[in-house]
Amino acid sequence: MRRLFAGVGALLLATVAAVFAFGPSAHAAAGFTVSGGKLYDANGNEFIMRGVNHAHTWYPQQTSSFANVKALGANTVRVVLSSGDRWTRNSAADVTNVIQLCKTNRLICVLEVHDTTGYGEQSGAITLDRAVDYWLSIASALNGQEAYVIVNIGNEPYGNQNYTSWTTDTANAIRRLRTGGIQHTIMVDAPNWGQDWAFTMRDTAPTVFNADPARNTVFSVHMYGVFDTAAEISDYLGRFRSRGLPIVVGEFGHNHSDGNPDEETILSYTQANGIGWLGWSWSGNSGGVEYLDMATNFNPNQLTSWGQRLFNGTNGIRQTAREATVFGSTPPPT
Repeated sequence: MRRLFAGVGALLLATVAAVFAFGPSAHAAAGFTVSGGKLYDANGNEFIMRGVNHAHTWYPQQTSSFANVKALGANTVRVVLSSGDRWTRNSAADVTNVIQLCKTNRLICVLEVHDTTGYGEQSGAITLDRAVDYWLSIASALNGQEAYVIVNIGNEPYGNQNYTSWTTDTANAIRRLRTGGIQHTIMVDAPNWGQDWAFTMRDTAPTVFNADPARNTVFSVHMYGVFDTAAEISDYLGRFRSRGLPIVVGEFGHNHSDGNPDEETILSYTQANGIGWLGWSWSGNSGGVEYLDMATNFNPNQLTSWGQRLFNGTNGIRQTAREATVFGSTPPPT
């Protein structure tokens, strides 16, 4: 994700030890860092994601969405991108613009490649290795943005078939990104369409975390029908917390075709335990899951019941989101 001039050397070692003893909050970093299962911003302050997913690659004209979700209180937006393998490729210039929109609106930007979705089961889905090719090809847009951007390698990178290679493939993808110069905090999605019902990510997370030379990787589980009881949610997330591994709920909804997720427990447990989350999704859903839209036709004045719940309800965004301190104290633009 570690003699001669003995007096000077001892002093240097003591200083280094003190820095590590106090953790990220003892000093400013170039970007986000991970320590003790928590995410810290570049000022060394703990940051807990409270935001939404936005389907930018399918709706590139909806650039006002960034300002709209910020106005409703979000501190993070997870942005859907495409490598060009299944949908229109998002160029480095487009990604630069997305990052600037996030920064202008004082939102932390989680970028994800969606073309990996359901690999091994979904026709046309690409490998994590192919997703890394994309990230390295747009490195010019990413470099220097470590304080504002988190790189989510690939969305739901395996379906419910042939997912046992997730651990090795994810570890190798992280190593390639680091070798290629990507210094950002990395986020990795679980297999099984993100829901990890076979517990592959849960059980091998330490191996993947230790594969990162920077030890700067965050794990992301997607909670839909698999997580329909309070016990399942608390047990899954609790195992990461007890091992000091960073976990976020990268997607979740109030309903789904595979069952009825317990969104109330997701919201209450994450709030009680300092775990970040990103609801799915702002607007533009189709294929029978239109009920997951938070806003009707991208209109922030027409929130759906799901949008009202997530933004304005108990343990929702307005009540719990805190802006990243890297944006300073100047009020956000209107």
